[in-house]
Amino acid sequence: MNGLLILDKPAGFTSFDAVAVMRGLTHQRKIGHTGTLDPMATGVLPLLLGCATRANALLPDTDKEYEAGFRLGIATDTQDMTGKVIAESGHGAAKEKVEAALCAFRGEILQVPPMVSAISVGGKRLYDLARQGIEVERKPRPVTISRLELLSYDESTRSGALRVACSKGTYIRTLCADLGEALHTYGAMSSLRRTRASGFTLSDCVTLPQAKQLAAENRLAERVLPVETLFMGMPDVAVSPAQAVRFGNGGALDLDRTSLRCAQEGAVFRVKDRDGAFLGLGRAENGQLRVHRLFRSE
Repeated sequence: MNGLLILDKPAGFTSFDAVAVMRGLTHQRKIGHTGTLDPMATGVLPLLLGCATRANALLPDTDKEYEAGFRLGIATDTQDMTGKVIAESGHGAAKEKVEAALCAFRGEILQVPPMVSAISVGGKRLYDLARQGIEVERKPRPVTISRLELLSYDESTRSGALRVACSKGTYIRTLCADLGEALHTYGAMSSLRRTRASGFTLSDCVTLPQAKQLAAENRLAERVLPVETLFMGMPDVAVSPAQAVRFGNGGALDLDRTSLRCAQEGAVFRVKDRDGAFLGLGRAENGQLRVHRLFRSE
């Protein structure tokens, strides 16, 4: 199989676990994903099958969206409720104060990555250091939170839920911890569900039980999307049969002999043959449409 399968990752699975299961169901050795989800998290996990794995480094930076549960008055060593409790406070916050505190986290902010992250420091992953009980200094990183809403909040249990749309590299667990600090207490993430990633939503997903059932019926391919789906935000260009052969062999095309005579330098296009078949991505450079990436089926 070649293309995309949008999985609703279940809790308790790492992204690697999900890939391993789907490798067995699809009988496709080459499978990747577009963004890691922690084991406790559920939701949208786009999987790249076969030739689609070549798209990973080319994906547009699109916001991800989450629904996250949080609890105030508690801090853990992982910033979520799966970790060891390291501090507690009887101090909570009124709902209106929680609402007001969220204002400081909207837009472009600086965020210190948690120790339980895949960031490398000195050649070592932070989560590996964290497992050894080692904590190192991390520099704040700029992230963008384009949407932040309080979905619910119970003052008696000091628990609530957030809807967050954010840029790549944003840590929702850290957002919950920082929210607690802004309210002069502690905070930890209690649940996480990714509702949108790489332009896909939960409505595009197949659950793991559904995938297993479809595979048993030899129908799983019905849920595989074309790799071109990842790049639908880019303009397309149709080329002649001779140009399609040349481009498919890695050759550049003269822009003057396409419909892209006035293409902006560096612009990227979906290149298709006259029948609409997707060949790959082309980039306009020095009067030519050069191969940016081909997606031949495997």
